[in-house]
Amino acid sequence: MGYIDGKWAPLIMITVINMINGMVQALIKKVLDGGINHMVIATYRLGISTLFLLPIAYFWERKTRPKLTASVSFQHFASALFGASMMQYCYLLGLSYTNATIGSAFWGTMPAITFIMALIFRYEKLNMKTKAGYGVVLGSMISLAGALTLTLYQGVPLSNSQEHATILNIHEGHENWFKGCFLLFTGVTFFSSWMLIQNKINSSYPCPYSSTVILSVFGTLQCFLLSLIKSRNVEDWILRDKLTIITIIIAGVVGQGMCTVGTSWCIKQRGPVFTSAFGPVILMSATLFDFLILHRILYLGCIIGSVVVVVGLYLFLWSKSKQVVDFKIVKLPTSTVEEAKEEEDHANVNKLGRVLVIPMTP
Repeated sequence: MGYIDGKWAPLIMITVINMINGMVQALIKKVLDGGINHMVIATYRLGISTLFLLPIAYFWERKTRPKLTASVSFQHFASALFGASMMQYCYLLGLSYTNATIGSAFWGTMPAITFIMALIFRYEKLNMKTKAGYGVVLGSMISLAGALTLTLYQGVPLSNSQEHATILNIHEGHENWFKGCFLLFTGVTFFSSWMLIQNKINSSYPCPYSSTVILSVFGTLQCFLLSLIKSRNVEDWILRDKLTIITIIIAGVVGQGMCTVGTSWCIKQRGPVFTSAFGPVILMSATLFDFLILHRILYLGCIIGSVVVVVGLYLFLWSKSKQVVDFKIVKLPTSTVEEAKEEEDHANVNKLGRVLVIPMTP
């Protein structure tokens, strides 16, 4: 059981989280097509997450919760700004211009983006003298090339959906497609930066439920203020459609609340780069749900770009795993040299005529 908890629990956890996130994104895209303000969804989502997790955080972490200092509060404010409000502002707006499959495909670039940012802020090191180092760089470049393919090439539709084909004007569709892809990429970049911030918060405030509640409170306020950019009409906040209400409740309780807690735990166990590496699970889940359940159209560019992203991702993952193995192999002789040095020091002490005490065994 200890083996399962220690080795497989983070992998299973992040896989299930990303499957849920993929389905939630497909549902949110369906709701966005109804014309609802995307920041209204984000505000309700974070507010519901706060109400759901508040009693759990209060009772579960009542005895272990550390004092909330000004520094920790600022870290949570920055975490909410990057990982909740700005991420959802850009990502949901981009999702309204594209589709759930495209939106999920951009999550496949998150490991490369997270790794690049981790290099910049010195969370990770890169040795370009090894094949694994070249593989990490090449995998990152291929993933980003896949994202560029998704952005610049839409391609022909792969399903016979006359309804979707006649809705949009071609020129306007391409313009919105490019704008949407740029916003999606920006949203994923914000979320990658959140992973690095959350990695630091996990050490200074190791209470995932309480941390998520604080993030959700800050995020709710920030999203409400951002919603005023698009519209200040009170009618936008009145939800009448049953699917919209159900989707927002699921997105708040499961997608935002429990999934954020689980993601924070995985970051604490395995780090931000490992946690970000399972982005393609979102792509697979959203594509299947979008196509099979919601019967949405698929484009050739989406398939090609997604395949390129996944190929780049797994080259990146293979190289990272090889780096870990190489690091362990290189580390062994280092400890041996240190032990040899200690033995040599002891020998030199003995030569100087000092007393050398040797314990006798019975």
